[in-house]
Amino acid sequence: MSDTVTSLRRQLGERVRRARAAAGMTQQALADHLGCGQGKINKIESGAVSVKQADLDLVVKVLRVADAEAATMARLARAGDRRGEWAGHRAAVPAWFREFTGLEPTAAEILSWHGERIPGPLQSEHYMLKQFVEAGTTDVTPHVRNRLARKEVFTLPRPPCYRFILGEAAFHRMPGGPSPAVALDQVQHLIELDAQFPRTFIHVLPFSARLPFVPNDFTVMRFADITDNLVYVEHVAGGDYVRGEEQFEAFVDAWDQLRGAVLERRESVEFLRELAERFRSQLRF
Repeated sequence: MSDTVTSLRRQLGERVRRARAAAGMTQQALADHLGCGQGKINKIESGAVSVKQADLDLVVKVLRVADAEAATMARLARAGDRRGEWAGHRAAVPAWFREFTGLEPTAAEILSWHGERIPGPLQSEHYMLKQFVEAGTTDVTPHVRNRLARKEVFTLPRPPCYRFILGEAAFHRMPGGPSPAVALDQVQHLIELDAQFPRTFIHVLPFSARLPFVPNDFTVMRFADITDNLVYVEHVAGGDYVRGEEQFEAFVDAWDQLRGAVLERRESVEFLRELAERFRSQLRF
């Protein structure tokens, strides 16, 4: 079984265990409701097996799991199923990115650094459409739907504390080359996101920042339960997940160095507003 599947199943299993404990129910009692043996519940909670949707529906009903938590469980169940259920527009998600999308809504904190591009959850529709077209994508619909679905992480009842650092270059290197219209739409979108979601933090790393160098893009994910903290690093051939404690801390140190050089939240918003005015003045009708 892949590390991706194992991690997702363990994440789901821990959520089932916590819900069962909160309901004051033993594994045997839950098994009786599901018409199975206690061993199966133990395997579900340890992440040893996948969970069929019908079984999960019963678990949610019996344990009286809240709707938001039930939706998260369902996402983890789908992502942790080797058969995948990666059909329809979800089939467009690359295999190496599926663990990230499964874990993203369940993280306690996400620290995301991007030097020259706008990351998926922050992209305006204009930006993402231009990006897919320039990449030669013939059918952009499933890609746009997946990208928009990722934005739901901001609207969860208990969303992750999502912190972004964006290099100033990311606002000038638009898909397909310089475009004041795309850049203006993207910057305005970021200003709106900052105002709408208090647990989403957007910081700008200006060209004037005093740093010896900037690292390649990376995203740190921390979890409040048994799920291993990890770092996701994307490259031209796919994406890698870094889990070792020493390597994880090295990325956290890199984040802290970047964080010490960025504009604070209010300063970043003011920077974006000034940038929006500059792009607006460059529009030609």
